[in-house]
Amino acid sequence: MTKLIYDAGIDASALEGQTVAVIGYGSQGEAHARNLADSGVRVVVGLRPDSSSADRAREAGLEVTDAGSATARANVVMVLVPDTAAPSVYHDEIEPNLTDGTLLMFAHGFNIHFGEIDPPGGIDVGMVAPKGPGHLVRRLYEGGGGVPALFAVHRDATGTARARTLAYAHGIGASRAGVLETTFAEETETDLFGEQAVLCGGVTSLVNAGFETLVDAGYQPELAYFETMHELKLIVDLMYQGGLQYMRYSISDTAEYGDYVSGPRIIDERIRAEMKQILAEIQDGTFAKRWIEEGRKGAPEFRRLRAENANARIESVGAELRSHMDFIGPKQAPEGWADGGREKAESIPGEGVV
Repeated sequence: MTKLIYDAGIDASALEGQTVAVIGYGSQGEAHARNLADSGVRVVVGLRPDSSSADRAREAGLEVTDAGSATARANVVMVLVPDTAAPSVYHDEIEPNLTDGTLLMFAHGFNIHFGEIDPPGGIDVGMVAPKGPGHLVRRLYEGGGGVPALFAVHRDATGTARARTLAYAHGIGASRAGVLETTFAEETETDLFGEQAVLCGGVTSLVNAGFETLVDAGYQPELAYFETMHELKLIVDLMYQGGLQYMRYSISDTAEYGDYVSGPRIIDERIRAEMKQILAEIQDGTFAKRWIEEGRKGAPEFRRLRAENANARIESVGAELRSHMDFIGPKQAPEGWADGGREKAESIPGEGVV
């Protein structure tokens, strides 16, 4: 029996007559605010006075004010600014304007789980975490679908936190695809692990290592790109649609056999041990402390690593090849971004990750 909750199992009226303040208007912020508004929820967007996102939000028909004023007017406050920025935004603008009974929400449990944000006792604390980037949350909603999400209640001071959190998930379209109940700890630790070991860190390192191996062996860089990067989407799409077995059913017998005999040589016991160590460092707070401290120092290591990786050979080869593939809708990060320019939320409207 499925544990997921769908539209039919949610009382959307739990948000009737309430105002939702969406703090931030980047990838997720834009999607949440617009989807909620289209679902009939009263929305106000909280942004810095100098935010370049303000005009975009107003053009979408949304009311915009500063984060403190938005919080003061709201019954539900969703914090959708980067993890490293959230504590200062919370302490400086949100917390002074909270009133008992407000539902404070997050799309990631990081700051609550690791104690960077600790709301007062009379505040409900909930989470709705879509399992996809903001542009997909918006696009699927507009098409009548939705991105599945996790939800959790960290504190229920009013007795209405769960109902309102689920109604929020309904409002952004997540319960069309299904929402799964979790805890702030479970969501945070599994999300960080997935990003680091598989979805981002694992995949990018594997792709780049495969590309470099072929190029260093004398093969054409363009051919190496097709084999290690371009075709990855085709394989992932098959897994997305039908799991590992459907992917294996769809590929050649040669590729399937190579999957079985060579895959375990790449992801061997040493790699599994590293994965366990990465998970342990997430669970004990080692990674969180490192990332929080990095943010407090102005993120010098983060910016250095971003710039170094932007100069990888696979990036220049891929950019040239994609420039001739109009049919895939090629995109690129804004000029100067990798060298310390504009941040994601301000520079790539509607794009980015959770």
